[in-house]
Amino acid sequence: MNVGPEWSETMKAEWDSLLPAGDMSRRGFVVGSLAAGFALAVQPVMAQTAITTRADGLEASDVKIPAQGGEMPAYRARPLKGKKWPTVLVVQEIFGVHEYIKDICRRLAHQGYLAIAPELYARYGDPRKYEDVQQLLRELVSKIPDGEVLADLDACAAWAVQQGGDPERLGITGFCWGGRIAWLYCARQPKAKAGVAWYGRLEGDKTELTPRHPIDVVGELKAPVLGLYGGADAGIPPESVERMRKALAQGNAAAKASEFKVYRDAPHAFHADYRPSFRREEAADGWKRMLAWFKKKSV
Repeated sequence: MNVGPEWSETMKAEWDSLLPAGDMSRRGFVVGSLAAGFALAVQPVMAQTAITTRADGLEASDVKIPAQGGEMPAYRARPLKGKKWPTVLVVQEIFGVHEYIKDICRRLAHQGYLAIAPELYARYGDPRKYEDVQQLLRELVSKIPDGEVLADLDACAAWAVQQGGDPERLGITGFCWGGRIAWLYCARQPKAKAGVAWYGRLEGDKTELTPRHPIDVVGELKAPVLGLYGGADAGIPPESVERMRKALAQGNAAAKASEFKVYRDAPHAFHADYRPSFRREEAADGWKRMLAWFKKKSV
């Protein structure tokens, strides 16, 4: 799908074609705006480590992005000055677009990027209202179709161009749930220059809504991905990363250009500075690597 200036009829048709059979293509947004704070399921927040980035010199606010079914709530941050900013799509954890994800956008904006974090669950419910992680996974996250998510990201990329983003400089990064999506999007969107996946799942069970995983789309990658993973991640064992490495080595040019950095003792979510899993040194190193990766790949 080309990233054009608007949500066109062609984009709508392709969006519908990516969804499982049923009436989900008619679903409108039930969440109309982003809430402040963090999801209940991640309380208490580690206030002594949570990073807050000021918005001085930035235009940072909640926005609405045209997408199938209505207007999708999102958070956008960009420099106040300049134009034709490179765009980075920021894909949420399972907990939605809360303060940590918004802060990621502001950090990227201070580096000269137009950063957009869409609330990709907005047709189904508000993840910030769930107090239990398993309930959140069962009642909300499991209902989200990959095809819908990828098309919504295309809508964000098209909207970014309207907002002054450079159509030739598109990147994506995602965390946890969003890390897996970053891999998939780099196999979908030919305009993407690079992706950075923070501890996103690489393989797993397939369902009607999640028919393929990153390891299944290696041969379709259109942009190289930098994978930042924790060697002590109980949910993504080293064996999974190694299988992905081997698959990439046998893939196309974008696959062969992809790289991994595994932090041996880091757990899952080591970049999430508001949670006990945060590892300051590894998070800082990963952030530097991400920025260098985007720069190297012309994002």
